[in-house]
Amino acid sequence: MGTLFSTCSCNILAQLMTVRLRFFMCSIYVMCIISFYFLVVQQLYKHQLKKEAPWLMGLVNETQPIQQVHRSLKLNDQLDLLELELQKQLKSNEELLIKLRSLKKKNIAQEKDFKFEEIIKEGNSTSIKPSPIIGVLVFSCNRITIKRNLDQLLKYRPSKEQFPIVVSQDCGHEPTTKVIQSYGDQLTLIQQPDQSDISLVGKEKKFKGYYKIARHYGWALNKTFHGFNYDTVIIVEDDLDISPDFFEYFLALYPILKSDLTLWCISAWNDNGKNGMVAENSEMLHRSDFFPGLGWMLTKDLWLELQNKWPKAFWDDWIRQPAQRKDRACIRPEISRTKTFGKVGVSNGLFYEKHLKFIRLNDKFVPFTQKDLSYLKKDNYDVEFVKLVYGTPAVTVQQLTKGSLSHFNPVRVTYTSKDTFKKAAKALGIMDDFKSGVPRTGYRGVVSFLYKGRWVYLAPTADWKGYDSTWI
Repeated sequence: MGTLFSTCSCNILAQLMTVRLRFFMCSIYVMCIISFYFLVVQQLYKHQLKKEAPWLMGLVNETQPIQQVHRSLKLNDQLDLLELELQKQLKSNEELLIKLRSLKKKNIAQEKDFKFEEIIKEGNSTSIKPSPIIGVLVFSCNRITIKRNLDQLLKYRPSKEQFPIVVSQDCGHEPTTKVIQSYGDQLTLIQQPDQSDISLVGKEKKFKGYYKIARHYGWALNKTFHGFNYDTVIIVEDDLDISPDFFEYFLALYPILKSDLTLWCISAWNDNGKNGMVAENSEMLHRSDFFPGLGWMLTKDLWLELQNKWPKAFWDDWIRQPAQRKDRACIRPEISRTKTFGKVGVSNGLFYEKHLKFIRLNDKFVPFTQKDLSYLKKDNYDVEFVKLVYGTPAVTVQQLTKGSLSHFNPVRVTYTSKDTFKKAAKALGIMDDFKSGVPRTGYRGVVSFLYKGRWVYLAPTADWKGYDSTWI
């Protein structure tokens, strides 16, 4: 586009220079003709007087002023003609300038229509790259209520080209297939071809659903990253509601995920995001060592790392293990950008009734792509986070629960073991379980949440040495 504009500009400038040079040469030519004309006339005039009226020659010198006036009058006529010609040339130049300005305006308009991602700074250099294409992979089985999820994805999707939706269906459930197909070219349907039974024995039989889910995930991720060749993918399950800024959230955090090697996912979910336990701040984002899932973004590089050792079951617990996590973190929101409406599933709805249905879904659009999110990079985040946590006053669980504190400032509750963490978590109403030693939403061992209107850090001691994977 810039090359086209430059070429057009050069052509117009060349035309202007050609016109000006042509006008200058014409002017010189006309002046030469006029001078020659007057010289010839003067000589003929003198010759005629000398031949036919010699007595008039004595008057020639006396009539020089008259001749000068006469010549001046003719010269003024010629100059008038030149002025007219100049005005014509100026008009032509103005038309060329108008065309030049018009091309400039069109170029600016086209540049505005061309989307750019966040400016990515590496060292002292700055590069601007075109907006990324981020695939949206929706996992489906036998829920016809996938329509609810797809309607929202299409409603809030800013661009079909930038966020192509691929629905991967397992189970071969025909009614669900028809619902998906009803959306036509707004999305792409792929179907997991291996519908064979999975042979399990003993207690494992009751977990067959988890085996099928892991098989489906592995196949669909391979298809998306290698078949469709997407570089980045957002994973969505068919029973999720999404927030109005769902796509804005992931798009804004894409550059952070790509540039900070200590991150391995962006999640839309807060495990402790119940009403009354989240701050009234839709813009607040956190780093988390706990893999949240439930609407998350990963890169092809991560999939290449995981694909050859993908588990046969319980992929989400497996991915949280130290061998996969490798001390990397995810970004999560304070207020969730997804919420599940799937009461019925392989977990038989128990977790939904106890916890999931109380999660708060963000209902405000936050223009994240217009904000500076570089504070989420580890080098910027960790120092401030540690200062903030361990700079708050330490209190006991009893002081919090009894409301005996005389202020509403943030406070810190310290735990020293798995048991003291669980006891405090239960008393304060947050999730008390661990996965490979990491508490839900934890970062550097710290869990942040709101309790009765007060910000609380449930934190290990300041000399924390890392997670103990035996805490489960």
